Amino acid sequence: MTKMTLGSYPHMLGFEQLEQLLERTAKSGNEGYPPFNIEQTSDASYRITLAVAGFSEDTLSITVEDRQLVIRGRARDDSHERVFLHRGIAARQFQRSFVLAEGVEVGEAVMENGLLHVDLTLHKPETVVQTIQIRKG
Repeated sequence: MTKMTLGSYPHMLGFEQLEQLLERTAKSGNEGYPPFNIEQTSDASYRITLAVAGFSEDTLSITVEDRQLVIRGRARDDSHERVFLHRGIAARQFQRSFVLAEGVEVGEAVMENGLLHVDLTLHKPETVVQTIQIRKG
């Protein structure tokens, strides 16, 4: 079976970058940790919420890299200071990536009760109608 690409569709011009984003997202290695929600908070805004119990603001980083929102957490190794009889709260390092559409901007990030909230806003471009003149050759 041959792999269909966006280049296989002759009416879709200039979408090669979108195809690369889709492939990169599929390979990003996002596991199930940490769990997250994505909610639509208005017609043009969204909120991503990650459950980051055990992390603090200084052990988390949020960056936008090539139209990808990347949230990383690095766990502190405090196991030498404490003796655990049972350790069921995961606090391992993680990286979560979210592909951002054109016009999506990352707003503020807030930590609240073990949850990291990241707000996104979608700025829809204005519709532009352009008339192309035809000249005689």
